[in-house]
Amino acid sequence: MARAAARTLLTAHGLRDILDAALQAIAELTATACQFTASPEIYVSLRYREDALRLIAYDSHPRHTNARVAAACEARRRAALRLLACVTRTCGGDWGFGPAREPGGGTRMWATLPRTSTAPAYGGPGPVSPR
Repeated sequence: MARAAARTLLTAHGLRDILDAALQAIAELTATACQFTASPEIYVSLRYREDALRLIAYDSHPRHTNARVAAACEARRRAALRLLACVTRTCGGDWGFGPAREPGGGTRMWATLPRTSTAPAYGGPGPVSPR
């Protein structure tokens, strides 16, 4: 659902050139949010501003109070977002996660894909290697 909605919105707003990178990023964020949330709901936001697309996903998973458990949980989340890290690095963007600032708590994950970077070329044909 998130990918379909993102595809429709980005296409409607003339952002098809970054569509492949954005759809991969939104898929990784929503899948991880669904994996970690304790609630039947997650929140996803897309915002285009200053030539960059910012994708945000919130889930209800709170930060653990025990330092070792918190570190282990963050390592699991970081591993779950490994492909997102590759996509944003390829596109010259940024990603991360941390506590949600909203009253309900939980975790906020984000990715930023600059339109002026390699994001428009993401998923396109790469260089052909000689045989």
